[in-house]
Amino acid sequence: MNRLLIIDGMNLVRRLYAAQPDEQDLAGLAQRTLNACHKLCAYHHPSHLAIVWDGEQESWRKKLYGDYKKGRKPMPPLLAQYLPQLKQALATAGMLSVNADAEADDVIATLACKVCQHAGEAIIVSTDKGFFQLQFKGLQQWDHFAQRWMDVASLEQKLGINRQQLLDFIALSGDSGNRIPGIPGIGPKSAAELLKSFRSLANIYHALDTLGHKQAEKLRSGYDMARLSYRLAKLQTDMTLNLNLSDYRWQPKEATAEPS
Repeated sequence: MNRLLIIDGMNLVRRLYAAQPDEQDLAGLAQRTLNACHKLCAYHHPSHLAIVWDGEQESWRKKLYGDYKKGRKPMPPLLAQYLPQLKQALATAGMLSVNADAEADDVIATLACKVCQHAGEAIIVSTDKGFFQLQFKGLQQWDHFAQRWMDVASLEQKLGINRQQLLDFIALSGDSGNRIPGIPGIGPKSAAELLKSFRSLANIYHALDTLGHKQAEKLRSGYDMARLSYRLAKLQTDMTLNLNLSDYRWQPKEATAEPS
């Protein structure tokens, strides 16, 4: 059985970079990244490995909603300049990259979907909770920094919903981390209560006449924003990737080249 380890490249590297005391130590960053990837492979025993990176093109989400991810801290220039060398060092160690045109998330979701649909296993290495919306048989998510599987149950308990309701929850209350707006005046608590009562966004809108006037008006006037927010949060799983999984077979190498 194929087991694909999908590493969210920027999620891993930016956290490693932020944790190091000397931002100029790029060779040290490369070694820490290599060490992290080797540790991941030793623990998960993948048959295939792909490190997926964000690209520089404007994402379809940003085109759809200009404030998407607005205000997010940009990548440090030194790190941005070093990325090609870092990718080369990883490739020399047999860890190949997949470079997204824009956001890596949709590429990661598509890779996971394709492998699982062909009776394989996929392990996404990322702390991004947005991947919880993916519910394929054979898919798991690993937090490298906490050294544990991402816990869906704790998220469900924290938000007061089940994972099947995550996109509906974001459509109602938004996602501040990605600047997804949600419906003005509907916060996380209200969203959870509505979903507890009506189970889905569609059911809520079919039951507006049963709600209080104030809340019903917020939902009615915010309908278009809810649809937009749902679309922004939903990961694409059917992207055309033009790659062959066999090219990403994991074959450990005895030695790794020192990055220049």
